[in-house]
Amino acid sequence: MDVGQGDSIFIEAPNGNSIIIDGGPSRAILSELGKLLPFYDRSIDMLIVTNPDKDHLAGFIDVLKNYKVGEVLEPGTHSDTVIYTELEKTIADKKVLKEIAHRGMKIILDEEYGIYLDILFPDRDVSQWTSNDGSIVAKLVYGNTSYLLMGDATKKTENIVMSNESPDALKSDVLKLGHHGSKTSSGYDFVKIVSPYYAVISAGFHNRYGHPNKETMNTLTKLHISSLITFKLGTIVTESDGSRVQIK
Repeated sequence: MDVGQGDSIFIEAPNGNSIIIDGGPSRAILSELGKLLPFYDRSIDMLIVTNPDKDHLAGFIDVLKNYKVGEVLEPGTHSDTVIYTELEKTIADKKVLKEIAHRGMKIILDEEYGIYLDILFPDRDVSQWTSNDGSIVAKLVYGNTSYLLMGDATKKTENIVMSNESPDALKSDVLKLGHHGSKTSSGYDFVKIVSPYYAVISAGFHNRYGHPNKETMNTLTKLHISSLITFKLGTIVTESDGSRVQIK
C-alpha cells in the first residue's frame, strides 16, 4: 500500500483471511484499506510488525482502534520511542494476542488452497539487536508462486537467511526489497539467488533518505529485474492464481 515513506503490505486469501505486514508511518493506512476492503469488513486476522520503527508501526495504532484484530506478530526487538510504547499499550488495551516470530513458524491463510506465510527470520533471540538487523523476513507461498517480504532486513540479515535456506527456498516471483531500497539491504548475491521477476520498493516521493539508493537500482538493472515503486505507481496490487503473478 502507498503509505508514504514507510512500509505496509495487505494480503488477502481467497477465503477472505487477511494479514497486514507493517502499518506505515501514519493514519494513511486507513484510507488505503478503505479502497481495498468493503466498508462492512472490519476485521483483520493478523498484524505483523517487522520492526519497531515508526515507519512500520504507527498506522497500526489506528487499525487496532478501527478494526477487530485477531493477533499481532512481532520480531522481539524493542524501541524506547513514544509511538512504540503507544502501540504496545493499544495491543494490551484491546486484549489482542501477541506472539514473537521465529523461523519455522508457518501461518496458514487458506487451507483449501494451501496458501501460507513462512517466517524465515528471526532464527534466534534478537531482543538486543538493532531494529533493522532483527527485522522479520517472511515468504508468502501460493502454489507455484511466492513473494519474499524483507521488512527492513539488512545485508547482515540476508546473509543469515542465505546460510539457513537453500537457493530454491528463497527463489520468488516478487521481492519486496528491504529498507525501502536502501544500500544497506539488497546485496547483489542475495537478489541474484531470489531471482524475482519484480522488485517492489515502498518509499515516499522525494524522501530525505534518498530511497531507493542508486546502488540498489543498479543491482536490479544488472540482474534484469523490473522495479515497482510506490511513489511512482501508488498502491501496487498483484494477484496470484497459484500459477503466476499478475500486476493489476
